[in-house]
Amino acid sequence: MDDADPGAGARRWQQRAVPAGRMSRLAGFGRLAGGIAGNVLTEGAARWTRGERPRLNDLLLTPRNAARLTDELAQMRGAAMKMGQMLSLDAGDLLPPELSGILATLRDRGSTMPTTQLDATLRAEWGTDWRQRFRRFDPRPVAAASIGQVHRAETRDGRQLAVKVQYPGVAQSIDSDVDNITSLLRLSGMLPPSLDLGPVLTAAKRQLHEEADYEREGAMLAAFADQLRGDARFIVPELDRTLTTARILVMSFEEGSPIESLASEAQALRNCVFAHLVELVARELFQFGMMQTDPNFANYLYQRASGRIVLLDFGATQTVPEHVSGTYRRLITAGLAQNYARVRDEAVAAGFLGAQAVVRHPDAVAKAIAIIVDEMNRPGPLDFGDRSFVPQIREEAMPIARDRESWSIPPAELLLVQRKVSGTALLGARLGAAVDVRAILQEVMGPPPTVQPPRSS
Repeated sequence: MDDADPGAGARRWQQRAVPAGRMSRLAGFGRLAGGIAGNVLTEGAARWTRGERPRLNDLLLTPRNAARLTDELAQMRGAAMKMGQMLSLDAGDLLPPELSGILATLRDRGSTMPTTQLDATLRAEWGTDWRQRFRRFDPRPVAAASIGQVHRAETRDGRQLAVKVQYPGVAQSIDSDVDNITSLLRLSGMLPPSLDLGPVLTAAKRQLHEEADYEREGAMLAAFADQLRGDARFIVPELDRTLTTARILVMSFEEGSPIESLASEAQALRNCVFAHLVELVARELFQFGMMQTDPNFANYLYQRASGRIVLLDFGATQTVPEHVSGTYRRLITAGLAQNYARVRDEAVAAGFLGAQAVVRHPDAVAKAIAIIVDEMNRPGPLDFGDRSFVPQIREEAMPIARDRESWSIPPAELLLVQRKVSGTALLGARLGAAVDVRAILQEVMGPPPTVQPPRSS
């Protein structure tokens, strides 16, 4: 539910007004940039007096700057905080541990609106008499995240509801927030100036605008409920259409524990629950034609009494075009057949791998692909808790990472799907689950198609 856990129960949150105006948000980015610049000068001077010659990147990517970044983004919320959360997930294996750890706190942080700001938002959407709709409305949020906060309410006929209220101003600030965060990333040196981010930024803005449209999210929630109707393993909250607006999303309140709490349970239970989630991702990709692309762990709850998984947050649901599912089908088929050359060619054709990387670093590409394919084909269940292959891939890919001329960005629709796939794998690692992924994929995908030459990009 927008990174939120409406089943966790009310918590004590720090109340801080959301900067809603364009100038107040711009001032936030100004404070952030100025603070980082000051830290760079201080750290640079200290290292210089010790006889060191630090690179600018080393001065920018420090724990102190990462902490400043997370604090400011948590205050601003909206697209700024959302992009910080995405960075912590997508780049977690690439950043130094101390930096990724600090950024990861953004996934669990969130301040709440003061009650006056909350009441003003509810009045604007429901009218001045909005309290008459409820027997009880708890002003203390049970969850707070990047785009909105969640409250528990009870209607006059006794229904228990989760009410997600959007922070004021976040929808209007999406485009400028994305542009400002991108400028900060370029300043940090994490993004080379020559890298064309235009298509990806356009897609990011479009997705964030869609996530801020709660009526659209309600429609996606209902669509998922239709897809999973009759599947006793999953619970999708029931949408309340009469109370939902563009800035307020209302659904049934579903109890449950954070999915990560299963990490202390028996191995068999962890394996079983995670196998259900892997199958769900495969069905989204190859059968549903749509995918909830936000991999945040808080989007899953587990009901111990019923053994069911509660699915939350459908704002990031995207259509999966046939050419995208076809790309994954061909890559998986080639990988399971241990056809390394076919995997390479399909990856280049799809845009996952730049053609220049293959030309300039053929050995590194071949070794990295071999590690991934061999991991796919190890006998028995895939142990997601064993991530020893990740440093191996990182080591083999370092020549490509250092050679910015060989960098390329995959199409946005592939990046969205890959975020979900990678995020699901990280959840498997957190749970220490072992699952027969080959069997699940083969069952969901059906018989392998006749292999055709990859389409030219």
